[in-house]
Amino acid sequence: MSRLADLSLTTPALLFPAISLLLLAYTNRFLVIAQLIRELNRRSKDVEPDLTRRQIRNLKKRVQLIKWMQFYGALGFLLCTFSMACLFFTYPRWGEIAFGISLMAMVISLVLSLYEISISVNALNIELEHMER
Repeated sequence: MSRLADLSLTTPALLFPAISLLLLAYTNRFLVIAQLIRELNRRSKDVEPDLTRRQIRNLKKRVQLIKWMQFYGALGFLLCTFSMACLFFTYPRWGEIAFGISLMAMVISLVLSLYEISISVNALNIELEHMER
């Protein structure tokens, strides 16, 4: 008997609070990026063009990453819900598959988040360069 056969309805339910908090964190990151873009737009006339171009490139990349982080996080949430429905309606194999895919979607979302954090650190370094001048 496989270990997946032990998957109960409560196992996917355990992910619900974590996924909700993760999506909230991603939304907050998106709002901060939007604010930074607006601020950069306001002060772009006062900043050297090379610095502005580097920041714009960085922000565009971060916006795309956050979009995909949110997509995979929401997909993980949806598949987790589908998994619970399958388990509830006694389709354990489909529930196991959906739960496994939801875990993979969450891993992808978290890896993208780590990458976005590294880009965010790079953006801070660009700002520090500007301050040093």
